[in-house]
Amino acid sequence: MLRRFRHFMYCAVFFVAACVTVNIYFPAAAIQKAADQIVDDVTGTEGGQKPEKKPDTQSRFFDSLKDVSLGPKEAYAQDINVSTPAIRNIRKSMRENFQELRPFFVRGNVGENKSGFVEIRNTSDLNLKEKADVARLVDQMNGYRTALYGEVVKANRLDSNSLPQVQKIFANSWRGKSRTGWWVQNDDGGWEKK
Repeated sequence: MLRRFRHFMYCAVFFVAACVTVNIYFPAAAIQKAADQIVDDVTGTEGGQKPEKKPDTQSRFFDSLKDVSLGPKEAYAQDINVSTPAIRNIRKSMRENFQELRPFFVRGNVGENKSGFVEIRNTSDLNLKEKADVARLVDQMNGYRTALYGEVVKANRLDSNSLPQVQKIFANSWRGKSRTGWWVQNDDGGWEKK
């Protein structure tokens, strides 16, 4: 009986340690909150829609374990810093760029892709100057976004391998906070009007 109890305790300690380790090294919830704030700031969607989360059986299992009080529910190694001078400058540039890009979102010429970038979708209704403008604006915005994702990783001393995770979190925010009628790319690669 004592042997089973020890085995149970070892398993319980390992389980708790494993759960805490994930949150210490990559604070996804804090990054999601920061991403939502940045997207609101850039697009002017304060209090906008939250990104949709698709239910999956694995997350439901882990969500059901949150009620078990075996240790702290969340533990972060650090707060997320999105207020460095570099990030503030990028955000300012993104706001200005977005104001010029907005009409192309409204017309359906561009959309938010699943990778966290703006993508040109359809330019058939644009004249030659507008095609050049949209290409330039999309390139600029995607350059700013690349710089932003890198700066978030750098400012928070995250492992460089976490860049794809940061980018995915931002992609969910950009798509989730897009206006009704704008185009977003789903996780399977298909485009849909929001």
